[in-house]
Amino acid sequence: QVQLVESGGGLVQTGGSLRLSCAASGRTFGTSTTGWFRQAPGKEREFVAAINWMNGRTLYADSAKGRFTISRDNAKNTVFLQMNSLKPEDTAVYYCAVDRTIRVGANEADYDYWGQGTQVTVSS
Repeated sequence: QVQLVESGGGLVQTGGSLRLSCAASGRTFGTSTTGWFRQAPGKEREFVAAINWMNGRTLYADSAKGRFTISRDNAKNTVFLQMNSLKPEDTAVYYCAVDRTIRVGANEADYDYWGQGTQVTVSS
């Protein structure tokens, strides 16, 4: 089992920044991929970004490119999502998830473990 705990959410004004953290514990997989997803009220959950632990390969949703950066700290088993130039449409609950394989994808069905989420609210 893998336990994931997200932190770093909060309320920020348009144009502001937040850094989300996803700390993993338990049985972690060296080749796995950690992804960030988000779900806004009344909408389906959508992919944001992902990074592979072993090779560092990343993938971003179009909405995240140029504004968000995903990174990892292998020693701390933690993945970060640096979010800059935030917009009201970025308001959502943000979840991190782990895919045990080496693929770096946007399909949430490929992710095996999920955190509880952290709320991000961007005011206009």
